[in-house]
Amino acid sequence: MKSLPCYLVCVLLTVLLLPNFQLQAQSSENEKLRIIAFGAHPDDAELDAGGVAALWAAQGHAVKFVAMTNGDVGHFQMAGGPLAIRRTAEVQECARLLGIETEVLDIHDGELMPTLENRKTVARLIREWQADIVLFHRPYDYHPDHRYTGQLVQDAAVVVVAPFFVPNTPPTKKNPVFLYTYDVFEKPYPFEPTIVVSIDEVVQQKWDCISAMPSQFGDLHSWQASTGSNIPTGDAERKAYLLDRWKQHNKAIADKYRDRLIELYGQEKGNQIQFAEAFELCQYGSQPDMETLKKLFPGS
Repeated sequence: MKSLPCYLVCVLLTVLLLPNFQLQAQSSENEKLRIIAFGAHPDDAELDAGGVAALWAAQGHAVKFVAMTNGDVGHFQMAGGPLAIRRTAEVQECARLLGIETEVLDIHDGELMPTLENRKTVARLIREWQADIVLFHRPYDYHPDHRYTGQLVQDAAVVVVAPFFVPNTPPTKKNPVFLYTYDVFEKPYPFEPTIVVSIDEVVQQKWDCISAMPSQFGDLHSWQASTGSNIPTGDAERKAYLLDRWKQHNKAIADKYRDRLIELYGQEKGNQIQFAEAFELCQYGSQPDMETLKKLFPGS
């Protein structure tokens, strides 16, 4: 009997051994969570979930932020390609500071639409990341890009487990847990936090991340400076003022949901928490009970 050519032996060994290797790899990976957060622009996911992302990353979990648009009109002095490049670089620096990954889609700011193609893109990103948890805007926001980000993620939630939807990516092994990020809008119904997370341990990382996005929170003609009131004109004073606004934002979340923090962390620690981020369980996707959900989030 003739021996098999060497290349055929290699192919057979690959076919026989690869499944076992993949199972081992999956078993190792399954010990850690995989989280993906969608924001409308390069800064939204960082503002909404930068703290919890840093906490997850510190525990060895894999976190990715996705900006659905490139932010190329979010400034009052520059726009187009130069601004898109600048804002991408800023969130890349944020990702380094937080210990996560980031991606900015090449869709113009203000032009995101809830199309089938964009739904496929969102589903593909969730599937490629094999996400256990998906964070995103509620579809009830002032900005159409925020609303449509929420709509697209909701629409993708039902198909990420379907083998033949975007079949060039593997379906998720189970439906992820989908959670909305915090907002202040009251209609059609207000945000109702399912879980509130203390970010005190990593809060400086979040402040450093915000400071690394001067196109939004530092420039004289940045969006926040140009749309705000009583903004200082000095560079250092303006940057400090804009950063403090976000410190107060996360402090207000902790104060607003103090009772929930006490429920989750206990009376003593719950009363001491200064800064927090909040998330609401979406009715789409997996529906873990509260004890399971607490185990998925760091610190609670």
